[in-house]
Amino acid sequence: MLDRLFLKPLAFFGFVLWSALGVGVGADNYPTKPIRVIVPAGAGDSCDILARLVGNKVSEKLGQTLTVDNRPGAGGQLGLQLIAQAPADGYTLGCGQGGNMVIVPLAYKKVAYDTNKDFSPIALMASNFLALVVHPSVPFKGVKDLVAYAKTHPGRLSFGTTGEGAFLHFATELLAKEAGFRYLHVPFKSVSAISTDIMGGRIDAELGSFISLQPFAINGRLKLLAIARATRAPNYPDIPTIAETVPGFTSGGWFGFIAPAGVPKEMIGLLNREINTAMRVNEVREKMIAYGLEIHTQTPEFFVKTLQADFMKWGKLAQDIHFKPQ
Repeated sequence: MLDRLFLKPLAFFGFVLWSALGVGVGADNYPTKPIRVIVPAGAGDSCDILARLVGNKVSEKLGQTLTVDNRPGAGGQLGLQLIAQAPADGYTLGCGQGGNMVIVPLAYKKVAYDTNKDFSPIALMASNFLALVVHPSVPFKGVKDLVAYAKTHPGRLSFGTTGEGAFLHFATELLAKEAGFRYLHVPFKSVSAISTDIMGGRIDAELGSFISLQPFAINGRLKLLAIARATRAPNYPDIPTIAETVPGFTSGGWFGFIAPAGVPKEMIGLLNREINTAMRVNEVREKMIAYGLEIHTQTPEFFVKTLQADFMKWGKLAQDIHFKPQ
């Protein structure tokens, strides 16, 4: 199962890239009607916010509305299935992210889509990063103290995640593996529930989205130890990185526009150019930077390579920790 998913992505993604960038039907007049953008999450989700923010600017340039259609459910599987099954005519797009396009296929035996075959990557919009937080009363000054405690007290340090096989679980497992400690895994049904229990002193730590955790750190309800970037964030130079203690450790998500496999290359190219142009607009850039996001204005090939790298990274972790798909 895991060999199929991450040891052979090059052949699969070669097919997707050929479908997206190779021969295709002409699209001289595209688009001639509104475009539906399926977001596999509810309103207020990162994908939803970005799809609307960028989509509004793309609409202005194309002269057609990009209408967001929120389809949450099953960890993003419901929405991605609808995208995969839509006609490859350029009038149904979607927002994909690492959690539902990479982690879900690794974590579950039965998934309603094949990331490697069913989608045409268009443009990777942005990447975010995780933050390591603890309850303010926990006597850790930094990551070094947390790792030292976890090593001397195996299985005592509790980390909350969104459940077995979820992205935050995989990220926490990666940290524990690379730092060389064992922890107590406490699964929750939602991200907000994790933070609530840390603030209530019922669990010790969490690796979660910097965007969502930073406000609690600012008001003192959580202690932010470090962020999971390779280097310190330009806008937050005083916040250390986990990599300063655990060399090479990084973790975060990404968000990008996708289409069903087989959309003509001309349409993919047009959409890629207009999405990238929209993300260069000052209004859009300023909002994305304020969200703590790293902006990408790259080609569809860059998106494909990001997917390949993620399947290799998280697939290897799943094997290393002997994770059994649910």
